[in-house]
Amino acid sequence: MENKDTYIQKIEMALNSMRPFLQADGGDVELIEFTDDMEVKLRLLGNCSSCSMSHMTMKAGIENGLKSAIPEIKNVVAVF
Repeated sequence: MENKDTYIQKIEMALNSMRPFLQADGGDVELIEFTDDMEVKLRLLGNCSSCSMSHMTMKAGIENGLKSAIPEIKNVVAVF
């Protein structure tokens, strides 16, 4: 298993590739925590934080993108 810092760098790179789509709608995403259990905790920002589609954005967009880029990730959760 790679070290935690390497995973955090990979997560940030993957999030950076998704940011333009979020920012186009006035939103963004922030990495809050990456746990030893391979769980990613994220916070949606801006318009994404209050959008009625935020759950879909998190699950269908961000979670799928992260798991595709980093298959070892077990879970992606939104924190508020």
